[in-house]
Amino acid sequence: MTDHFYLRNNQKIASNEALSAASKELFQLEKSDGTIDAYEADWNDFCDWCRHQQVSFFPATAETLVNYINDLSRYAKANTISRRVSAISENYLAGGIIADNPCASPLVKAAMKSIRRKIGTFQQGKMPILKEDLLEIIRVLKTANLVDLRDKTLLLIGFMGAFRRSELVGIRVEDLTFERRGLEIFLPYSKADQEGRGNIVALPFLANAEICPVRTMRQWLDTAQITAGPVFRGLTRSGTLRSTALSDQMVNRIVKERVTQIGLNPDNYGAHSLRHGFATSAAMAGVEERHIMQQTRHHSVEMVRHYINEADRFSHNPLIDIFST
Repeated sequence: MTDHFYLRNNQKIASNEALSAASKELFQLEKSDGTIDAYEADWNDFCDWCRHQQVSFFPATAETLVNYINDLSRYAKANTISRRVSAISENYLAGGIIADNPCASPLVKAAMKSIRRKIGTFQQGKMPILKEDLLEIIRVLKTANLVDLRDKTLLLIGFMGAFRRSELVGIRVEDLTFERRGLEIFLPYSKADQEGRGNIVALPFLANAEICPVRTMRQWLDTAQITAGPVFRGLTRSGTLRSTALSDQMVNRIVKERVTQIGLNPDNYGAHSLRHGFATSAAMAGVEERHIMQQTRHHSVEMVRHYINEADRFSHNPLIDIFST
């Protein structure tokens, strides 16, 4: 048996002489690199489990898949299991197994339904960095220090633009437009825009210059003398600015380091805490759904309403009314 990952190297497309080289490249853009990496890791896990059980994984029976996901349910979340099944299914499809794809079996679908009832689908994500947390972090940063200035800029832009970490590290000087009302940041593509239609994120001037994302971005670019290429970069040990962009994992580390400085537990926070924090803070301030979605670039109100409900847990808690008198 081979554990070949067909989704990354679709042999049928590669060997199709009727397709030009340029056309074949289009299929490589069907899914993002991050998605394919995650799917490949999921596929490898399934292959390893099947080897241990001494059963076939390509093709596999529906019964094998059910036994696999049942074992997963002992420690994995329902959403993780669902993603594993999706990854396996995508690889079968890329490998030419369509009609006999075990993931489409009623047996597997029934098993997944039972697992969701058994362990639930609730996921406790990273806690949001709220407006008050952000302001406290900004107060302790010393912007005469180049690293602190970079981190201040990254945190302000990440929060106020509700950016995903992959979007943040992908920002280039060429994507910035400073105008009299503020700053426009062009996103050529993102997780929610795989087709590359592009989005523009608007950040207006704020009265408080210390937390104004427009003035801070201008200060960072001028101080670091960045005129082209990646906006957010690492520094060498000697303090020299690198020419390459920060990794998305570095954004995660920066967030954890900065929340630690104000006494928060870094285990509860990550890069997504900035985007999460904007949406929750906006909901707490009573901002309308459509305006939150405009900034977060969500296509569905479901996730935005999750943030609103999260904000309402305390602000509209009935205990406040009961015990306020």
